[in-house]
Amino acid sequence: MKKYILILVSLFLFTYLIGCGKKPALKPAVEPPKTETETKTGETTPEPVQDEDVMSESGDLDTKVDLKRIHFEFDKYRLTDEAKEILAENARVLRNNSKVRITIEGHCDERGTVEYNLALGERRAQAARSYLIELGVPESRISIISYGKERPLEYGQNESTWAKNRRDEFVIVMQ
Repeated sequence: MKKYILILVSLFLFTYLIGCGKKPALKPAVEPPKTETETKTGETTPEPVQDEDVMSESGDLDTKVDLKRIHFEFDKYRLTDEAKEILAENARVLRNNSKVRITIEGHCDERGTVEYNLALGERRAQAARSYLIELGVPESRISIISYGKERPLEYGQNESTWAKNRRDEFVIVMQ
């Protein structure tokens, strides 16, 4: 009987040691956001230009190009009337500054899965992109990326905070 107990204990310890022998490398739960986006031609866009003066079409320096963010309703990517007004102003600024390229960043609030919010953020960015193209901004000057819920504007557990995080940001990049 002691022999069987000794064999069982030995087998148990052996399997325990084998199971604990190798620890898998920790993988990040979420991929870090990309800093560059690919265009249809496979080129990557340069890094964003922060608070820089930009040349207008005539070659004169235009005062700071200011593109305003737009917001969305919960779980929606449809553009509101207010968002369309802001996009019309952004389109005017972009048409007056032909050397400016932008990346539209789609964002969501923290509710929902990572995958769902990445897809929703992409649909939001695409909606803004399509509307800017309708307003005369060349398609080649606009790229999109979704950050889902990974880059909140504010942190909090209330509707006011969530509403601020459901947005599209317009980041200026140079050609």
